[in-house]
Parts: sequence; C-alpha cells; structure tokens
Amino acid sequence: MPRFRQTSEILKLMERKDNIRNIGIIAHIDHGKTTLTDSLLAEAGLLSPKLAGEARALDYLEEEQKRGITIKTANISLLHEYGGEPYVVNLIDTPGHVDFTGKVTRALRAIDGCVVVVDAVEEVMVQTETVTRQALAERVRPVLFINKVDRLIRELRLTLDEIQSKLVRIIRDFNSLIDLYGEPDVKDDWKVDLTKGSVAFGSALHRWGFTLEIAQRRGLRFKDVINAYQGEGWESLKEVVPLHVAILDMVVKHLPNPVKAQRHRLPKVWTGDLDSEIGRAMERCDDNGPTIMCITMAQVDPHAGLVATGRLFSGSVREGDQVYLVNARKDYRVQQVSMYMGAFREVVDRIVAGNITALLGLDLARAGETLVDASHKDVMVPFERIKYVSEPVITIAIEPKHPRDLPKLVDIMHRLSIEDPNLVTTIDKETGEYLLSGMGELHLEIACKFLQDYGGGLEIVTSKPLVVYRESVQGRGVIAMAKSPNKHNRFWVQVEPLEEKVVSMIESGKIAEEMGRRRVGEILREECDWPVDEARNVWSIEEHKNVFIDLTKGVQYLHEAKDMAISGFRWACKAGVFCEEPLRGVKVKLMDAQLHEDPVHRGPAQIMPAIRRAIFGSFLTAKPALLEPIYRIGVSVPAQWLGDVMSLITRRRGRIVSSEPKGPLTMVDGYIPVAETFGLSSEMRSATSGRAFWQCTFDHWEKAPENVALEVIKSIRERKGLPLELPRPERFIDEA
Repeated sequence: MPRFRQTSEILKLMERKDNIRNIGIIAHIDHGKTTLTDSLLAEAGLLSPKLAGEARALDYLEEEQKRGITIKTANISLLHEYGGEPYVVNLIDTPGHVDFTGKVTRALRAIDGCVVVVDAVEEVMVQTETVTRQALAERVRPVLFINKVDRLIRELRLTLDEIQSKLVRIIRDFNSLIDLYGEPDVKDDWKVDLTKGSVAFGSALHRWGFTLEIAQRRGLRFKDVINAYQGEGWESLKEVVPLHVAILDMVVKHLPNPVKAQRHRLPKVWTGDLDSEIGRAMERCDDNGPTIMCITMAQVDPHAGLVATGRLFSGSVREGDQVYLVNARKDYRVQQVSMYMGAFREVVDRIVAGNITALLGLDLARAGETLVDASHKDVMVPFERIKYVSEPVITIAIEPKHPRDLPKLVDIMHRLSIEDPNLVTTIDKETGEYLLSGMGELHLEIACKFLQDYGGGLEIVTSKPLVVYRESVQGRGVIAMAKSPNKHNRFWVQVEPLEEKVVSMIESGKIAEEMGRRRVGEILREECDWPVDEARNVWSIEEHKNVFIDLTKGVQYLHEAKDMAISGFRWACKAGVFCEEPLRGVKVKLMDAQLHEDPVHRGPAQIMPAIRRAIFGSFLTAKPALLEPIYRIGVSVPAQWLGDVMSLITRRRGRIVSSEPKGPLTMVDGYIPVAETFGLSSEMRSATSGRAFWQCTFDHWEKAPENVALEVIKSIRERKGLPLELPRPERFIDEA
C-alpha cells in the first residue's frame, strides 16, 4: 500500500476543527464530477497532472472505468492553503446516475457542504434538482460550479452576451431550487451569489476555473477566455486561473467547518436531548466527548471483512476501543482505524470528531447505523434513519447456471444487499425464486456484473426486467370478520385509504414506528386532524407506508396477541391479494376481536392467518386498485427534434408537463410509466438521430388504467403460478 506524503500533515490538521471541511461533489450524470475530482487530486500530488481529467482516479472499480460513470462513493482527504492557513478537505465523489442516488443520500449524512456541478450546455437537469433537494433536506450547504464553459465557445460558438445570459440563467434556476427546497431560516443566506464568490466557472477537463473575485484579482475578463479558445491558447488558462484554487478557495470560504455545521444539522439528523452530555458533545464536535459515529457506508473487503465508513460526530476512535451498534444491539471491539485515500485505506492511530473514518471489526454495521462508546449505550438515541429519494421499481429473477453454485450465489447476494441498501434481494424458499430489485435497468445490470466478479466468474442466468407494482384501495371496505384456522379466535377488520399527507410523512421519516405511540399520535392529531382514538392507538407503521390501528375496547388477552396480530398485518402488507405485490397507502383498523382463554389455542399459527384473511376480505370490498411506478423524465434536445420527443413520450402513456427553450436546446419535463421505458433508449436515439439526452428518476406511484391493470394482474398471477381468476371477498370473510 502506498504511503501518501500528506498523511501525517492531514492527521495533525484533523484536530483543528476550524480548518476542516467535509464536502461532497454532486451533480447530474456526465456533468463532470469525477473529472473535477481528478483535477483536485492532481494538484494535491496524488495523481499525475497529465492524467487529470482522464484518469478517473476515484472511479477505481473496473466497471466504473469502462462505463465512464461513478457507481460507488469514494473518499479522500486533501490539503489546501487559503489566506496563509492550511486546511484539510475531506472529499467524497458521488454517483450522478439516478440508479445510484441511494449512495448520494448516504454520503450526504457524512458531509457538511457540497459542490454542485452543472454542465453549462445542458444547464440544471432533473438529477441536479434531485441531488440538490437531497442535500438541502440533510442541511448540507451548496456552492455552484458551472462546468464545460469551453463547450459554449468551441461547440456552440455563442457570443459573449449569449454566454453571460446562459450563465445568469443557470444561477437563477439553481437558486430557484434552493428557494423551493431550502429551509426558511437559511435559504436566503444559502443562495449562491456571483459577487460573493459562491459561484465558479470553468472547465474541469482543461483544469481552469475562477470565481469573480479571482478573475478581478488576476485581471481576467470573460472576453479573454473566449479569445484564448479562438486562438488555441486555452492551455495557458490553467496556469493563470488553476481550477483547484477556485474550487477549494470557494469551499473553504463558503462551506462550514464541522463545529458550525453540526450545531445547525444536529436537530435535523438526531432526535435526542440536545442538553444531554451526548447532545452537547456533538454540538461542540468535542474530541473528548463520548465516541459517536454515524455509519454511512458498509462494504465487504475480501481480505479484511466488513469495512464500516462514517462521520465521527463526537469523541475519537482508536484500535481496541469498545463500541456499541445501537440498531444491531451488539458490542464490538474496533480492530482497525483508517482514513481514506481514494481506492486505498491508510491505517492510522486515531481519528477525532468532525472527520470521516473507516473501521474494521463491526460485522453487523450497515448504512444508517449509530455507533457509540460502549459506556453510553444505554442512553444513546440513534441518528434519524437515512431517507432515500427513490425506491426499487424494477426486478429480475436470477439463478446460477450450475446448481452447485447456488450457495455461492446466496452468499454474494447477501453481500450486495449489505453494500447497497437500495438493492433489494429476495430469496423465496417456497418457490425457489431469487430476485434482485433495483432503481433501474443500469442498477440491475451493474449488480449482476458485481455478482459475477465477486463470485470469481460465477455464471448466472437472468430473466427479463420486470416492473414492481403496489396494491392499494380507493374506498372504505366492509368490516370483515375472519376466524383462526382452529375456529377459536375471531377478528373484525376494516381497511381504507391512508391519506396522502400521512404517506408523505412516513416517506420523509416525520413519523416512524420507533418514535413511540405517544409522539406519533401527537403528530397525527395536530398535523393530520386524525380522531383521537385512531391517532393514539397506532400499533404499527409498515415499510411500504401502511398503518395498523387498534380500535378495540376491552378485549381480553389482546395485549398477549398484539405482536402476533402485527406480524399478521405485516404478512398481508408484504404480499397482497391481487397478485402478491406489496400493499401501499392502506389504513388497517382492528375493530374488534374474540380470543380463546387458553394460550395454546391463540398462538402465531392461529392469530397471523386470521388477521391476514380479515385484511384481504375488507381489501377486496374497498375499491381495490393496482398502483404502477411513474418516472419523471427530463429530455434535453435540439428544437428540430422536439416534436418527435414529445410524440414518443405521449405514445408510451407519458404526459408532458413543460418544455422550455434554453439556448440551442429545449428542456422537456414530463412523466412516464416505468413499464413503458423498456426499449426507450433505442427508440429515442432513432427518433432524434442520437441528439437527445435524457434521464428518468422515480417520482411517484399512480393508479394504473383499468385495462392496463387487468393485463398486468393476469400476467403477474400467471408468472407466480396463481389461479388466473381473481379471488372474491367471500373467500376470506367468515360468517359469524
């Protein structure tokens, strides 16, 4: 392992909180994040300047190099001098492709500020909005780098006035995002401003860039940049206004240090008592406080085992420290402490609060886990769950080509699910199906490639991609009664739609089961006007946004059967009655129950099936509906092909929301069902002669048209070996 010349210097600076910046680089795909990172590394002496812009140093996976995209987040620490002071910049390069936004979400928990990169030609795109929204939701402060300015001059041949109006429009549109998604108390201060130096322009590929302040100091005008490219003298720009100076100066000047950031971010990411010993230590980013770390990434190293990466909010960590994982409820001894240097982990003696570190020896660590000093495990409140902006909507069935490789496949699928929580692996032991669910076709394609690589050339067979659906209701069902298999227990259940506002609150994490019934009840009463008896008796909030409520009065033995009833509710939600797809947005109310006095007759094998049957019976009388996933689609296309693009989207059951000219290109914004996007790439390229650039990102669930729903339900039931005829309510509802 190479010993980086700056490691010792960086470690010394890590204790000077004012001189630390934890930042990420985020953007729409292909807008230049990784190229920008290469340029920063070159100036830090970690990469040959000749290779900067081409090396993709932090894209250390073979698949990343081959595809020219970032798939995993990568970390590195850099040194930078500003105003005569040395600073350590802990940098994370993140993916831009929508299929990997889960990794962006996790990276944001570890950082305090971000550089948002926007392509000067394509301007603010769909994914720019998504990642900016994610950053603002985590209270991560942004600055703006407008990249590929050289393309405006060399390719589009715009005049000075046209270039300036384009750049002004990008700044305006970016500030509109901050205005839309920023929190009221900070959004005016956080808006980027050319005159204050929180906007930089340049070319990451050619390694030059400047803020207005730097341009004035160097006597550089935009006309000089145009002349440099028209006269082929652009190479001199990287000497006059080197890119790393512009970016890192902007980062140091405008993005917060860990102490300032944690004071602002802590109430958002942690619900514990800020006046407690732990709360005060995290607010001060205290090296001498209890060791507290939020784990943001877990990866399996074939040689070292599981590597847990995260942000230290308080205290320090050394090899041999006794720590506790709050969610896993397990004690561990730290086996090794490291800092990241691109593809390498550099083993160090100690890392202190406010920095990003990697630890070995924590087998059950997962993204979103809370680590605390073992002596404080009884009082530690975990960090807020990391909330993802998307969810898996496409599935493939997978199996090994040779049956003898089945144990290896199961083991590697488990490893994949550890490293990428947005990749859902399902092993159905009854049907023998092995399923992978992801954000999109690329996400699953990359996952399959990793399966083969991790398995040492494991040969696998995959099905065609299938869309994931949800089952829901549009009205209130009857109060359905179902008996347990032994006929000794009875349950009366009613289902109805869960209000969209409540679904959104569950998605955002504003209400969650672990908050406790009292707190959940207060929020539902105050913000959603729920009746008191419903709000205070929420038993369970299920992962697919369903709620189970107890409205019974004085039922004997119910407290003993509660956990079994909740398990029955979760069983029903996991695989619905239409076609065994998960339920979504359903409120399930337990209206009454009769339980046998002998515990032998009211075990899990009796309670769970009865609850499930009652839910299904009421569900089938409540105007059941099939929900399909909808992508938001953004297309950037020259005006002459605009009609073809709009026609293609509407032909595939999509709808256009807006089309806005931005210079020589027109930006089309709309929605399209995920099921209609298979084969879209080749058709889009054909219709526009390859001149359109587009991106789809999951946006919402929507009721499928009736004719579509019937066909989909029929095909899913056929695929799963279910009877083609839909079940009737009478099959699940018993007579009194």
